[in-house]
Amino acid sequence: MSGGLGALAGSTSGLGREAFAQAAGSTAQSGIEPNTIKRRGVGFRGYDPDRASPGFTLFAPLLANNTTVYLIDIRGNIVHMWEMPYPPGLYGYLTDRGTLFYNGKIPSSTHVGQAPYAGGAALEVDWNGRVLWEVRHPDHNHDGRRLRNGNVILICAKPLPDEIVRRVRGGRAGSEYDGGKMDAPYLVEMTTAGEIVWEWRSWDHLDPEKDGITADQDDRDVWTVANAVYELPDGNIMVSFRAISSVVMINRQTGEIYWRFGAPPLSGQHAPNILANGHLLLFDNGPHRLDETLPFSRVLEIDVATKRIVWKYQDNPVSNFFSPRISNAQRLPNGNTLIDEGWFGRFFEVTPEGETVWEYVNPYFGAPEGQFGPSAGLTVGEKRPQVNRVFRAYRYTEAEIARAQLAT
Repeated sequence: MSGGLGALAGSTSGLGREAFAQAAGSTAQSGIEPNTIKRRGVGFRGYDPDRASPGFTLFAPLLANNTTVYLIDIRGNIVHMWEMPYPPGLYGYLTDRGTLFYNGKIPSSTHVGQAPYAGGAALEVDWNGRVLWEVRHPDHNHDGRRLRNGNVILICAKPLPDEIVRRVRGGRAGSEYDGGKMDAPYLVEMTTAGEIVWEWRSWDHLDPEKDGITADQDDRDVWTVANAVYELPDGNIMVSFRAISSVVMINRQTGEIYWRFGAPPLSGQHAPNILANGHLLLFDNGPHRLDETLPFSRVLEIDVATKRIVWKYQDNPVSNFFSPRISNAQRLPNGNTLIDEGWFGRFFEVTPEGETVWEYVNPYFGAPEGQFGPSAGLTVGEKRPQVNRVFRAYRYTEAEIARAQLAT
């Protein structure tokens, strides 16, 4: 990756102090830090003060026992924390008013409720963490957003009818759950009082044969796997489906899909969002590409009208940048792009030319949940994994943070 980091973080400033202290203690005992990410360095890694976009970065470590949302300054120092009632399910963001919208995890006995991507609650809090409202839905997972009309839209999932399960193509045979069941996503719009006012079911608008699971080795426990929902400027809805490597736009009035972009070139993408110029920005994870030999990640800017890729960031060599799941990208006010390489908790900012001008690695480690977590595939005596994953990270300006401090 091309560099130019003006101020390297060899010191243990900001958020990195505790993590570096832990790493140092571990090294003294064993001779070398056993965790690969810690060994490479965590916390604030460096920046180019003349080219980095000023502001504050918000993130919620995706750990089983974490309930803290962090806000750090450009040098990695904590400037604020929100203590939430639940672990992230899977992230939070600041609304236009400045309040913190948060998707929380409330596990249940269902397949969705036991999954690593489970949600269960959506809520909004002020700067001091006071809950302004909260809604719950047992099928909620991955994402939820506040709509401009004041309502909330949630990604949910429930079991598919058996006749549709039999028709779904792709995926690894026999990897369904409970002897042949599959879930599928649907959208729920509700008021902040919990009244459901609109639903959209994916299986009514997608074809199980034409829209099969992209990767033959993927699990068949969920068909399509919606991982992001986004309100478009005209009020219509955009959804990302990871397992079929497709992004679609949905007419709010008719429910019909009127635009889609899929594989190739997409592969297991996350977090599509619309830029000020009308283009689409997303994190293209790339775990199983149909048009490339190697797995690698990249960030794409796509002209919606022509479906042409007009800008991209990928590393050189491409294999140096990769997150098989989660992650996001955000276009910043100065034209740079903030990228969350979520699987490894690494946030970095690149210029339009692809030069890295800021980098930070989440120093908070712990056990993940679900199939990626403490008991997944462990043999007797094997240690539980320690990860620093972050579903999404966002940068906010000083003015936006000032507004957040006053929002109620």
